[in-house]
Amino acid sequence: MRRYGLVLFVLALVAAAFAGADEPLRLYVSVSGNDAWSGRLAAAAWAADGPFAALERARDEVRKLKSAGAMPAGGVEVVIRGGTYYLKQPFDLTAEDSGTESAPVVYMAHPGEAVRLSGAVTVTNFAPAATEGLPSEVMQADLKAQGITDYGPPEGGGAEIFFNDTPMTLSRWPNEGFVKIADIVVTDGHQIHGIPGSMTPQFKYEGDRPKRWLNEPAPWLHGYWFWDWSDQRQAIEKIDTEQSIITLKPPAHGYGYRKGQWYYAFNMLSELDAPGEWYIDRDRGILYLWPPQDMAAATVAVSMLPSVVTMRDVSHVTLRGLTLEMCRGTGVTVSGGKGVLVTACTIRNLGGSASSLSGEGHGVSDCEVYGVGGGGISLSGGDRVALTSGGMYADNNHIHDYGRINRMYTPGISIGGVGARVTHNLIHNAPHMAIGFGGNDHLIELNEIHHVCLESNDAGAIYSGRDWTMRGNIIRYNYMHHVTGFENRGCVGVYLDDMFASAVIYGNVFWDVTRAAFLGGGRDCTVENNIFIDCKPALHVDARALNWAAYHADGWIKESQEKGTLCGMAYNKPPYSTRYPRLITILDKEPKAPEGNVIARNICWGGTWDEVEPVARPYLRFEDNIVGEDPLFVDAARQDFTLSSESPAWRVGFRPVPFRKMGLRK
Repeated sequence: MRRYGLVLFVLALVAAAFAGADEPLRLYVSVSGNDAWSGRLAAAAWAADGPFAALERARDEVRKLKSAGAMPAGGVEVVIRGGTYYLKQPFDLTAEDSGTESAPVVYMAHPGEAVRLSGAVTVTNFAPAATEGLPSEVMQADLKAQGITDYGPPEGGGAEIFFNDTPMTLSRWPNEGFVKIADIVVTDGHQIHGIPGSMTPQFKYEGDRPKRWLNEPAPWLHGYWFWDWSDQRQAIEKIDTEQSIITLKPPAHGYGYRKGQWYYAFNMLSELDAPGEWYIDRDRGILYLWPPQDMAAATVAVSMLPSVVTMRDVSHVTLRGLTLEMCRGTGVTVSGGKGVLVTACTIRNLGGSASSLSGEGHGVSDCEVYGVGGGGISLSGGDRVALTSGGMYADNNHIHDYGRINRMYTPGISIGGVGARVTHNLIHNAPHMAIGFGGNDHLIELNEIHHVCLESNDAGAIYSGRDWTMRGNIIRYNYMHHVTGFENRGCVGVYLDDMFASAVIYGNVFWDVTRAAFLGGGRDCTVENNIFIDCKPALHVDARALNWAAYHADGWIKESQEKGTLCGMAYNKPPYSTRYPRLITILDKEPKAPEGNVIARNICWGGTWDEVEPVARPYLRFEDNIVGEDPLFVDAARQDFTLSSESPAWRVGFRPVPFRKMGLRK
């Protein structure tokens, strides 16, 4: 037996030695492996040799090869056999774990096998709950007895419970939706844009539900306290059941509180009243769970690690075909380095965001992201001062059902810096925005976006704002539909907020989107060759810097006078003056006016056309827009908004839009 295993090992080494010059060396990892083995075999050979047991052991073997100068010309593939790997700590890579452009290091799932890297531990030994007053279906487990003692904060970033790979709900009331603030308590003169509120963290409630919470050790509320786009979790300090007043622990929410805004209560054992809800008694270490299905064959897990994979100053490393799941923070964090690729992975069920990448030339492609507590993909690279591109990209990803915990300002894709590319992604079902961007020379192209901003108003599916120097951004050939805001009260499609300047909105198709193209007082923007269907309205333009938002522009103008910069950039010197020549004279004539905006050759069918502030209209240039004339789509009933050859749009110079190429590539 031992001799047979030795023969297999020698044959594997001989095969590796005679492989082609560009063939990668393959190391193997398996849940049934052994870190004392060579890692060169995909399966154990008579217990004599076989794959490694841990990713760290494979990583260390790559380090050893590099230090000995024995890295093959084709790089290294660490092939991970199927199974769930419950990590004891995040899988951490540093600069010494890098590959090269021609010889990358790839951590990949074995073809045809499902590989899961988990930041959780399993929970066992459930028994019927012994606490009086709980429904008979509730089960309990002693976490402390199983060595689980770190539960983190209940308001986010702490432990979560997963039942058969599905995140459960921390006990809450109401079980769905919100209740509304009946009234404020202290009238202290606080108001924003003329809307009255209060900066005192108290409000009146209706009904008598809060009586159930009087003995709760740590009751919390999650509310949209003043604005529809600014949520916050706050602990309850006191409940006055005689006057129906809830007092929240200071500090007060930054925007204050106002009547009619919405909230729900959570983290209370008394509200564990529905299948799928859970609660942890942090003093005793007891988990209470109402299982949504039979417990007999179920797997219950609690998230523990802060992340799954971290890379610092790593270059030319790829993660391929892996499922990354159940950590408390971000799934994959890449900082520094060059050419890291996350591809064909599933990133799900995290407390934070799916991925955060900063550096040069990093990308996320062909991944599915869902069930994450924050956003999907965050990309930041390049130098805004020098206007050098970072070459970051997100391509062909399916991102949905995100923002479970951090509801606002956690986009499906977030980009910053210079020169990022966001293409062919499908983004949907989220409480707030799909794509948030800041910086210069980004391309957002051929994406499909729908049913986002479901819990917010005055928010944008694609959003950026408040900068005159973030120029060169192109939003082109995207398909956006069914974006109408919380309670269908209206939202925004492409939202260029508070004087954002010089973006191109070209060749997009908007269907059933409120304020589909929104210019919030900015300059030098182009809205051209777009198709608007049933949008109410298709176009919004205002002149806010000439009135209520003048303080933003006043600050930039003062900065230019005192420092010679705009929004932190040397706007009248190279490279800005040469790349964006309109910036040189931006302060010479009416800098606060929405000058230089062109609205040309758009199609508006159904809905309404424009919502333009009268003071803004003289500054705009409208050319050859087709409004209210049937554009003759190929098959609108089946949502094929390709224009037929007889469309009247061709006579005004409308250019073809690649509608059938928008969204995920098949």
